[in-house]
Amino acid sequence: MEELELIAFKIISSVGTARSCYIEAIQAAKTGDYEQSAKLIAEGDESFALGHDAHAGLLTKEANEGQGSAVSLLILHAEDQLMSAEAFKTIAQEFIDTHKRIDALEAKLN
Repeated sequence: MEELELIAFKIISSVGTARSCYIEAIQAAKTGDYEQSAKLIAEGDESFALGHDAHAGLLTKEANEGQGSAVSLLILHAEDQLMSAEAFKTIAQEFIDTHKRIDALEAKLN
């Protein structure tokens, strides 16, 4: 397997794990387990950082070599997954905040 493919798979794997953690964090917040939700966001952030660092390394390599690398569908997919995971984190944080507000309002009513 070529180096570029290995980097793409590292990005896809890392940010896929991050996205899964962010989704699980929403599920934990739905049950009121905000401690677990925070742990899952942190775990997702660690995985996302691995994918982001691999992507940054790819960009640095291209800049240092002074020429554009061949863009493959695999790299495009990896970048799409990277952006998707980043968006999922934003959405997850919004949902978690919303669940906290709902729980606080329900607590006031009871």
